[in-house]
Amino acid sequence: LGTPYVWGGKSPGGFDCSGFTGYVYSRVLGKSIGGYTVPQESAGVEVSMGALQAGDLLFWGARGNTYHVAIYVGGGTYIHAPTEGDVVKYQSMGGYAPSFAVRVVK
Repeated sequence: LGTPYVWGGKSPGGFDCSGFTGYVYSRVLGKSIGGYTVPQESAGVEVSMGALQAGDLLFWGARGNTYHVAIYVGGGTYIHAPTEGDVVKYQSMGGYAPSFAVRVVK
C-alpha cells in the first residue's frame, strides 16, 4: 500500500498494475503469471463476478485487449496500482467495475 505508480514498474520502488499483480503472485505463491495484463489473463480460469474469491485477478477491457488488472480482496474491494500520480491502494468495485475475473490455478 502506498507504493507509487510507475509505468512499467515491477518492484516495490514503483508498480504499474500488471507489475504489481505479477510481483504479488510471485512473492505470495511463488507463481509466475507474466508481467503484462494479456498474459495474466491466461494464468487461470475465468470465474463469474458472483463467484469471486480473495486472490482472483480482475481485468478491465476485452479478453486479449485488457488495459488494467487488480487483485480482489473480498467484500467488493480490490487492491491495485491505478494510474500515474497515484499509489497502490484499495478501491471499491462500485466505483470502477471490472470486465471479467480469473482465478489463478495454484
